[in-house]
Amino acid sequence: MNTADLLVQCLENEGVEYVFGLPGEENLQVLAALEQSTIQFITTRHEQGAAFMADVYGRLTGKAGVCLSTLGPGATNLITGVADANLDRAPLVAITGQVGTDRMHIESHQYLDLVAMFAPVTKWNAQIVRPSITPEVVRKAFKLAQSEKPGAVHIDLPENIAAMAVEGSPLRREEPEATFAAYKRFNEAAALISHANNPLILVGNGAIRANASDALTEFATQLHIPVANTFMGKGVIPYTHPMALWAVGLQQRDFINCGFDHTDLVIAVGYDLIEYSPKRWNHDGRITIIHINSTPAEIDSSYIPAVEVVGDISDSLAEIMRRSDRGGKSEPYGIQLRHDIRADYEHHAHDGGFPVKPQKLIYDLRQVMGPDDIAISDVGAHKMWMARHYHCDRPNTCLISNGFAAMGIAIPGAIAAKLVHPERKIVAVTGDGGFMMNCQELETALRIGTAFVTLIFNDGGYGLIEWKQTIQYGHSAFVKFGNPDFVKLAESMGLKGYRVNSTPELIPILQSALEQDVPAVIDCPVDYRENMAFTQKIGDLGCSI
Repeated sequence: MNTADLLVQCLENEGVEYVFGLPGEENLQVLAALEQSTIQFITTRHEQGAAFMADVYGRLTGKAGVCLSTLGPGATNLITGVADANLDRAPLVAITGQVGTDRMHIESHQYLDLVAMFAPVTKWNAQIVRPSITPEVVRKAFKLAQSEKPGAVHIDLPENIAAMAVEGSPLRREEPEATFAAYKRFNEAAALISHANNPLILVGNGAIRANASDALTEFATQLHIPVANTFMGKGVIPYTHPMALWAVGLQQRDFINCGFDHTDLVIAVGYDLIEYSPKRWNHDGRITIIHINSTPAEIDSSYIPAVEVVGDISDSLAEIMRRSDRGGKSEPYGIQLRHDIRADYEHHAHDGGFPVKPQKLIYDLRQVMGPDDIAISDVGAHKMWMARHYHCDRPNTCLISNGFAAMGIAIPGAIAAKLVHPERKIVAVTGDGGFMMNCQELETALRIGTAFVTLIFNDGGYGLIEWKQTIQYGHSAFVKFGNPDFVKLAESMGLKGYRVNSTPELIPILQSALEQDVPAVIDCPVDYRENMAFTQKIGDLGCSI
């Protein structure tokens, strides 16, 4: 047995199902070991795609996704996806090949100090410098990647170390025990909730990772407190629930901001500052905050909790709910917002204009997707509209990267989602800019049999930057580009291609595409004049009391 064989045994011990990556000279030993393994190696077309697949796999399962590259340019190509997983709090283990230790001290072909390079975008990383330490390195990597807050780690394996003979075996895995908050904190939080006039719950992705959806829904229902979720907290409470105020997080003012204007208490549950800066909803620090999470609050001048309840989120919510008394309190202001929010959502339900308005496009997508089906949003103008208009019944059914917010994630992410949930409908929602960043992975999708739909919001440019430029400077620059014929491109790859030529065609095309046994691509022209129309509308928004 060599080090590479032991490494793969350790991966098997960690329950790894897939390794996403590209073959290279410096990882040949690992690839040879994987040939004899129960782990399936998914050959991708670009290392960034491999990292995004591992990223989304980790987010959906809670188990670290694994990606593999060779050294040099292969490793640098991994960086964006690894950084995305780290800031989106998705467990990921990246493994890179490396030159032999016998040539690291001199200038050498393709050699980079990968441990130094990956350090800023990971929770921890290490180079395997002796064969015997492999089990310790792998066990520590997975433990750190999967513990709160989860994120990315990196293992660097020099090729001469990979080939060395070794004796050893994987270390035993231990399951972490839940930790529980102090009873004193429960009482302090309950007292604040009982006395508040207009409390508001702000829930983030940490509540989804903690499987606290049921507890949060019961908490909001029993105490009659409205709930706003971050982009990455979608589905933690069903969007049809009378307490649900849907997503908060747009950089522009929106209806839900009125709720923050009038609240005297924010109950932050599984909230991560990286998802939506507290300076946007508590810039002057006036709002009293209760922090309920599995980890202590980060430091921010706009986020200084009056009470920190640190421990198992479901247990904390149940204990605080049991001690709280909202009897005799009038209806919180936030609940009054729900009528306006719902009316705004329904406004474009029957819009027949063409190109298709983004609100209508997303409304129709929601009609053809079931409660457990998964939409994965890329990054761009469409992400803002998906965050605002695509609503969820269940956690992890609309995935949005909003920690690192990396373009190009949707198609690789959809592949991972289909591997995790082959029985569900999966749609990669992307702009034409994001599509062209990783569309090569559609060949990977076809080859490994993961049939999903890619829905392209086609505006011939970088629409989000155009939107921001227009707001700030009154005009745009350097954002327009040409596109290939997306239908012909799909067909040339053996996929099914569709083009939307009128708004009434959209639902039938979506239904047909979702029934295909090969990946399908839908080219849909989008009317992004709605971006500035929205800006103007929200600019005139007043908050009634």
